[in-house]
Formats: sequence, structure tokens, C-alpha cells
Amino acid sequence: MDLSVVIPTYNRYELLKRAIASLYAQTTSPQEIIVVDDGSTDNTKDILKDFPEIIYIYQENRGVSAARNAGIQKAKNEWIAFLDSDDEWHSEKLQKQIDFHRKNPDILMSYTDEVWIRNGKNVKIPKKYRKIGKDIFLENISYCNIAPSSVMLHKSIFEEVGIFDEELKVCEDYDLWLRILLEFEVGLLNEKLINKYAGHDEQLGFTKGLDKYRILSLKKILESCYTSNQKSFLLEQELSRKLARI
Repeated sequence: MDLSVVIPTYNRYELLKRAIASLYAQTTSPQEIIVVDDGSTDNTKDILKDFPEIIYIYQENRGVSAARNAGIQKAKNEWIAFLDSDDEWHSEKLQKQIDFHRKNPDILMSYTDEVWIRNGKNVKIPKKYRKIGKDIFLENISYCNIAPSSVMLHKSIFEEVGIFDEELKVCEDYDLWLRILLEFEVGLLNEKLINKYAGHDEQLGFTKGLDKYRILSLKKILESCYTSNQKSFLLEQELSRKLARI
């Protein structure tokens, strides 16, 4: 299973080095590492001196969705994994997901559990973000419960549901995962295989008013639903709840 890893980044040079180092520490190496620099003004371009084998793409600042999409379009391989420059993979992360998909060839996307680290210390994950895997659609309908850095998927999925919505400043991952979950079975490897870091400046996940963007996503998805089914009904219920809270 040949795989490309897409890393979007913006002014994260030191953190980016840590993220890429975690790829080189994998027990199974990816065939391609694509870094998409979304208009950084620091010395991010020097990453090629540290890791000359990677593919480095620079673009004017257009947001994380546009950066990931640029990486998707550049990727040569059928399988893609994402890694945010803030985060890092555990050494067996890639091999375990490859093994999972070989055992479950009909499942074209998987994700893993994670460790949360804030200001250098492990923190307890809030109950609403804990992974269960019993009903993955329900687990993701209120909040994004799938970390992009944990995702591995087949490129054919994008042909069915599209890529990241570049109109969404945040919650672009929530939006895409819901679109995928409407159409595809998604697998959970219930192991902590990535570190998610917090505590540094300008993290999009701490943007205020995230439900505003989730509402935009839910409205858009519902408008594109051609048939009424249980999942679309659940989306309508969630949209009503969110609208009632704003």
C-alpha cells in the first residue's frame, strides 16, 4: 500500500521539524511526504535543508483547507494520510493502519485515538471527544471527533464526496468527515497512535464561535442530500439544536 503524507503548515518551522521527524521514525515509511507551506513568513522554507527528500510546495496564504487540497492534488499514491504540523505520530501508527486496511479491504478510511498534550503535560480528553467507535457518525455529528493527523484514506473517496471546503475558515475537517460518513464505512483503531499538542499561539481549534461554522457545514450538507434517510434526519436535528443555542 503506497502512501503519501500531506502536512499543511503556516509559521510552524520548529514544530514542523518535530512532525516530520515522527514520520522518519515510523516502523514503515511512507513513500511520499508533501509539505504545503500556506504562505509562511518565518523560515519554514528551510525545512528542505533539514529533510531534502520531502516535496515542498509554497502557496500564498489561503487557509488550511486549500493547503491540504494542494497536497491531495500533488499526491502520487492511492492512499493519503494527514499530519498537522503541530502534531506527531507514534512510531507504529502507519504500520497499524496499513495492517487494518489489509484486513478490511472494503473500508477506505480509518482514524485512531490520540494523546492530548498541553503546555508539555498530558491532559485528560473531555468525554465528548473520547473515541468509542460504536456509531462513528453519531460520535461526529456534534463535534469533530476525528483528528486529521490520525486519518488515512483512499483517494477514491474524494471522487465521491469532494475535498476540503476552502470557504470554511475552521471546521473544514468536521465538514469533510460528515460528508464521508454519509457515504462510507469508516474504521476506528482504538489505540493512542498520535500526539496532539496545544498551548501555542494561533491554533485554529481554539477559534471562538466554532458552532457558526458547523451550522454552515450542516446547512450545506443537508442541501446536497438528495434522499431523506436516518442520517439526514439526525443532521437536521443537530442543526436545530445548534441554531437554538446561538
